[in-house]
Amino acid sequence: ENRPIPEPGPNEVLLQMHSVGICGSDVHYWQHGRIGDFVVKDPMVLGHEASGTVIKVGSGVTHLKPGDRVAIEPGVPREMDEFCKTGRYNLSPTIFFCATPPDDGNLCRYYKHSASYCYKLPDNVTFEEGALIEPLSVGIHACKRAGVTLGSKVFVSGSGPIGLVNVLVAKMMGAAAVVITDLSASRLQKAKEVGADFTIQVTNETPQEVASKVESLLGCMPEITVECTGVQACIQAGIYATRSGGTLVLVGLGPEMVTVPIVNAAVREVDIRGIFRYCNTWPVAIALLASKRINVKPLVTHRFPLEKALEAFETTKRGEGVKVMLKCDPTDHNP
Repeated sequence: ENRPIPEPGPNEVLLQMHSVGICGSDVHYWQHGRIGDFVVKDPMVLGHEASGTVIKVGSGVTHLKPGDRVAIEPGVPREMDEFCKTGRYNLSPTIFFCATPPDDGNLCRYYKHSASYCYKLPDNVTFEEGALIEPLSVGIHACKRAGVTLGSKVFVSGSGPIGLVNVLVAKMMGAAAVVITDLSASRLQKAKEVGADFTIQVTNETPQEVASKVESLLGCMPEITVECTGVQACIQAGIYATRSGGTLVLVGLGPEMVTVPIVNAAVREVDIRGIFRYCNTWPVAIALLASKRINVKPLVTHRFPLEKALEAFETTKRGEGVKVMLKCDPTDHNP
């Protein structure tokens, strides 16, 4: 609250922040101070799902002006390395990323960011939708890596925010049927709302039993599985469930070492792919939102002003609702 308002560099813009979503990773840093090799050593501002209004532009910025409403892509490459040259800048080892130590995030009133990674929002796309482009991008990147196409049968494991955006995107990309699993009945109900065809509430089934349920509901084994939990048993179920010759995409991150039936996957030519965040997704997401081909509005279940950030984080930690949204602009009274 008491930090000076930053001055944008030549290729940066200064933003008055509006909407910032809370992600599971934000809560994890708050609770544990680290995610894998990323360790919080100094105080760090959280937040990386965000939108705001441009209030100042650097001398080299031509595509944005004060008053423009923008969505912020949190990952900005620091150098033009081999990954940037091939269009996979998300894999650049030196990338700046909001709220990943030691880089500050944008859960604040004023924030400066690379202008090239701020995308103008059309008038019919709200600030909240702009902030939701970040999680939506995970779904776009995962479904592209998975090869979802017309008529695909898809199994999504986990019905948190990332599972839900994968349902939205898979259906948008032409999936004929999507089945989703979770422990929570309320989350599965939300999955139904956003377009899942079948839901499975998992209790104490074995991975093979979950796979069998998936097959019986779809009437066949899915060509594509998108695993959004990182839980060992769920990854195992994903391998067993996926049709021979199909693809399993690992989105959820759990323990570093996981025991999986790798021979089962190998002899059935099941491709196992990872994803790391996303790249080149903001223009696609904005086009989908502006054309109303995708509706992310049902994902937001709680809203808090910035002053009640702690309450917002506690709500997310308890697993209530789906997406908790913070509003950083005290002068804005729109929902």
